[in-house]
Amino acid sequence: MEAYAGFAEVYDIFMDNVPYQEWSRYLRTLFLEYGIEDGLMLELGCGTGSMTEYMAGYGYDMIGVDHSGEMLELAVRKKEKSGHDILYLQQDMEEFELYGTVRGVFSVCDSLNYILEEEGLLKVFRLVNNYLDPGGVFLFDFNTEYKYREVLGEQIIAENREDGSFIWDNYYDEEEKINEYGLTLFIKESECAGLYRKYEETHFQKAYTLGKIKELLKKSGLIFTAAYDAYTRQPPKKDSERICVVARERGKGKE
Repeated sequence: MEAYAGFAEVYDIFMDNVPYQEWSRYLRTLFLEYGIEDGLMLELGCGTGSMTEYMAGYGYDMIGVDHSGEMLELAVRKKEKSGHDILYLQQDMEEFELYGTVRGVFSVCDSLNYILEEEGLLKVFRLVNNYLDPGGVFLFDFNTEYKYREVLGEQIIAENREDGSFIWDNYYDEEEKINEYGLTLFIKESECAGLYRKYEETHFQKAYTLGKIKELLKKSGLIFTAAYDAYTRQPPKKDSERICVVARERGKGKE
């Protein structure tokens, strides 16, 4: 089953604890530090477009890429309400295509952890490098192995709300470094009072070390610039659950 196919309609409800506005200010500040004040900007794994909307609000000409048609339908609805001129493309991150280059690329909410093979992540990095303007900036976050092993592994998370409920069952395979989690969703049927429809989805995410991320960035031609503990300016720690990375395009034609 396509990831988020059933969850799409209630995704924003259950993700309302994600500080998108705060994260967007963080990204905006970093982009400004590297001289990217405006121009074309790409979000990989844009989902329902929450972060895309915030960045468009700062004046960037936004492009959003996601493989889920259901999520993009909701992103388009937001765009119609906000009036922002955003281009959404339904594409796989490992094979995305743009019409030209962009000044910056970003990816949040551990979207890159969904790339389960190192070769696949290398493909993404190479595509980013290809579509960045000379000296362009790539900002992204990823969940750490510590989070999968110590925080999520073997844990069951459940939440009940008026519009829907979910049960999130985690299993982390330390040998394969793959976190498997099953989602059981009960989503309210709007036309039938008291009726909830059940959906089941299985998601997989890969744990990458910062060392491996640096290695793949180098292979792709990108320059690793900085890494931070989550959305702070502190260096990563042994118990960091999320790490933010800054990488740059080295300049076309330069070695």
